[in-house]
Amino acid sequence: MTQKRRISVVVACYNEAENIGPIHERLSAVLQSLDRYDYEILFVDNDSIDDSARLLTALAENDSRVKVLFMSRNFGSPQPSFLAGLAHCRGHAAVLLHGDIQDPPELIPRFVERWEEGHEVVYGVSRRRDGFGPITNLVFRGFYALLARMAYISIPLNAGEFSLIGRRAIDELLKIDEYDYYIRCLRAYVGFKQTGIEYERSARTRGRSTQNPLLLLWWAKTLIVNFSFKPLEWIALLAMAVVLVAFVAIIVFLISYTIHPDSPRGIPTLFVLILFMGGVQLLALSVVAEYLAKIFLEVKRRPRYIVRHALNLDRIARSDGIAPADDGER
Repeated sequence: MTQKRRISVVVACYNEAENIGPIHERLSAVLQSLDRYDYEILFVDNDSIDDSARLLTALAENDSRVKVLFMSRNFGSPQPSFLAGLAHCRGHAAVLLHGDIQDPPELIPRFVERWEEGHEVVYGVSRRRDGFGPITNLVFRGFYALLARMAYISIPLNAGEFSLIGRRAIDELLKIDEYDYYIRCLRAYVGFKQTGIEYERSARTRGRSTQNPLLLLWWAKTLIVNFSFKPLEWIALLAMAVVLVAFVAIIVFLISYTIHPDSPRGIPTLFVLILFMGGVQLLALSVVAEYLAKIFLEVKRRPRYIVRHALNLDRIARSDGIAPADDGER
């Protein structure tokens, strides 16, 4: 009898005690309906400070298909958690899901259908984010459009981490040895046949979000710096423009001095020019500093995550380890 292929679901969690039970119930119902497949649910806890550890331990004790990774500390964003999940999952495909259940697990069967049709990556495309006003939704769409135009790779619009990734793409993602790791962009970088499925992202109904406008702004800046050289190109263009303006100003000044040699000299003009040039220099230095900071992070080669403890897993992979599927690649 042919052994069933396995679907892994990687759930990144931080302080999601109120959502652990509901997401397990919904995932179990969805995955059991896919009777042609075996499955596993891999929770990755990013050092939560609520009751998540106890709840996840109880789930793993009662359901052998539930695997749990506990991080040694909080590693910030969910990206290290997703990376750890991909390194430890044993499925022929993996679904990435945030623990807040804003992305619907009920969409997984449609992901699997597209995967069966030959797509190595199937990602969710959010038409709208419930819980956010029209202005915020417009800002999100505007940022994704800006990133798509600036990035040196083609990045799908309005697509987050919620996706199904086939084993070949997983193995290629795990070969990328970057410290600053962003699944949604690197998923596009590895290529293969990809497609998107539209859905409406629900508002959070339980727990408390850690997102805030400043954090979202930081994410926007970080994504642009990691996947675009445009800011550096803009510095060069700005420098050329300033030199051109200065050259024109010198010519105008010489002509004016020739025609009106006794005209008063403009102290306010000098003051404004000094401020302008100082601002341009500081802006250019800050952009260059962002890229230097990224280089600094990369050259130190620190591990991207550290696992403190695992449940229902027979081994713990290193942060650069690759976990093969049980029955070969798809």
